Amino acid sequence: MFSKACEYGIRAVVHLAQRSGEGERSSLKQVAAAIDSPVAFTAKILQMLARDGVIVSVQGPRGGYELPGEEQKKVSLVDIVLAIDGDQIFKGCALGLSRCDDKNPCPLHFQFVDIRDQLREMMDTTTVYDLAEQLKSGGASLKR
Repeated sequence: MFSKACEYGIRAVVHLAQRSGEGERSSLKQVAAAIDSPVAFTAKILQMLARDGVIVSVQGPRGGYELPGEEQKKVSLVDIVLAIDGDQIFKGCALGLSRCDDKNPCPLHFQFVDIRDQLREMMDTTTVYDLAEQLKSGGASLKR
């Protein structure tokens, strides 16, 4: 459903939320290892997220990436998706057609619109803090 970059981006931000909650920043290599992603690919993802203000990049010897606690409750999953994949998943056709709308629907259009809207609602209302708390309690995992 999401691009591989977006999947890694969500996992990276949740990892950073956990580490930031412990008062720690994470280096690029630490993030890549935590989310099982190649370092160069992770660097591009973190750059996109920092550029869009989803995460904070701190330069210098004690630098790294973080997501301060007060921000964790503000950043929703939709913020991550928009920063990496854009809004196509929330507007696009289920079959990938360039022209698909209520007046010119594909065979799945009307069913997919409902699913797409529910997905957007879930992603708007789910924060990084929510996911970090699930990990903290042991109710979820970022590892396979």
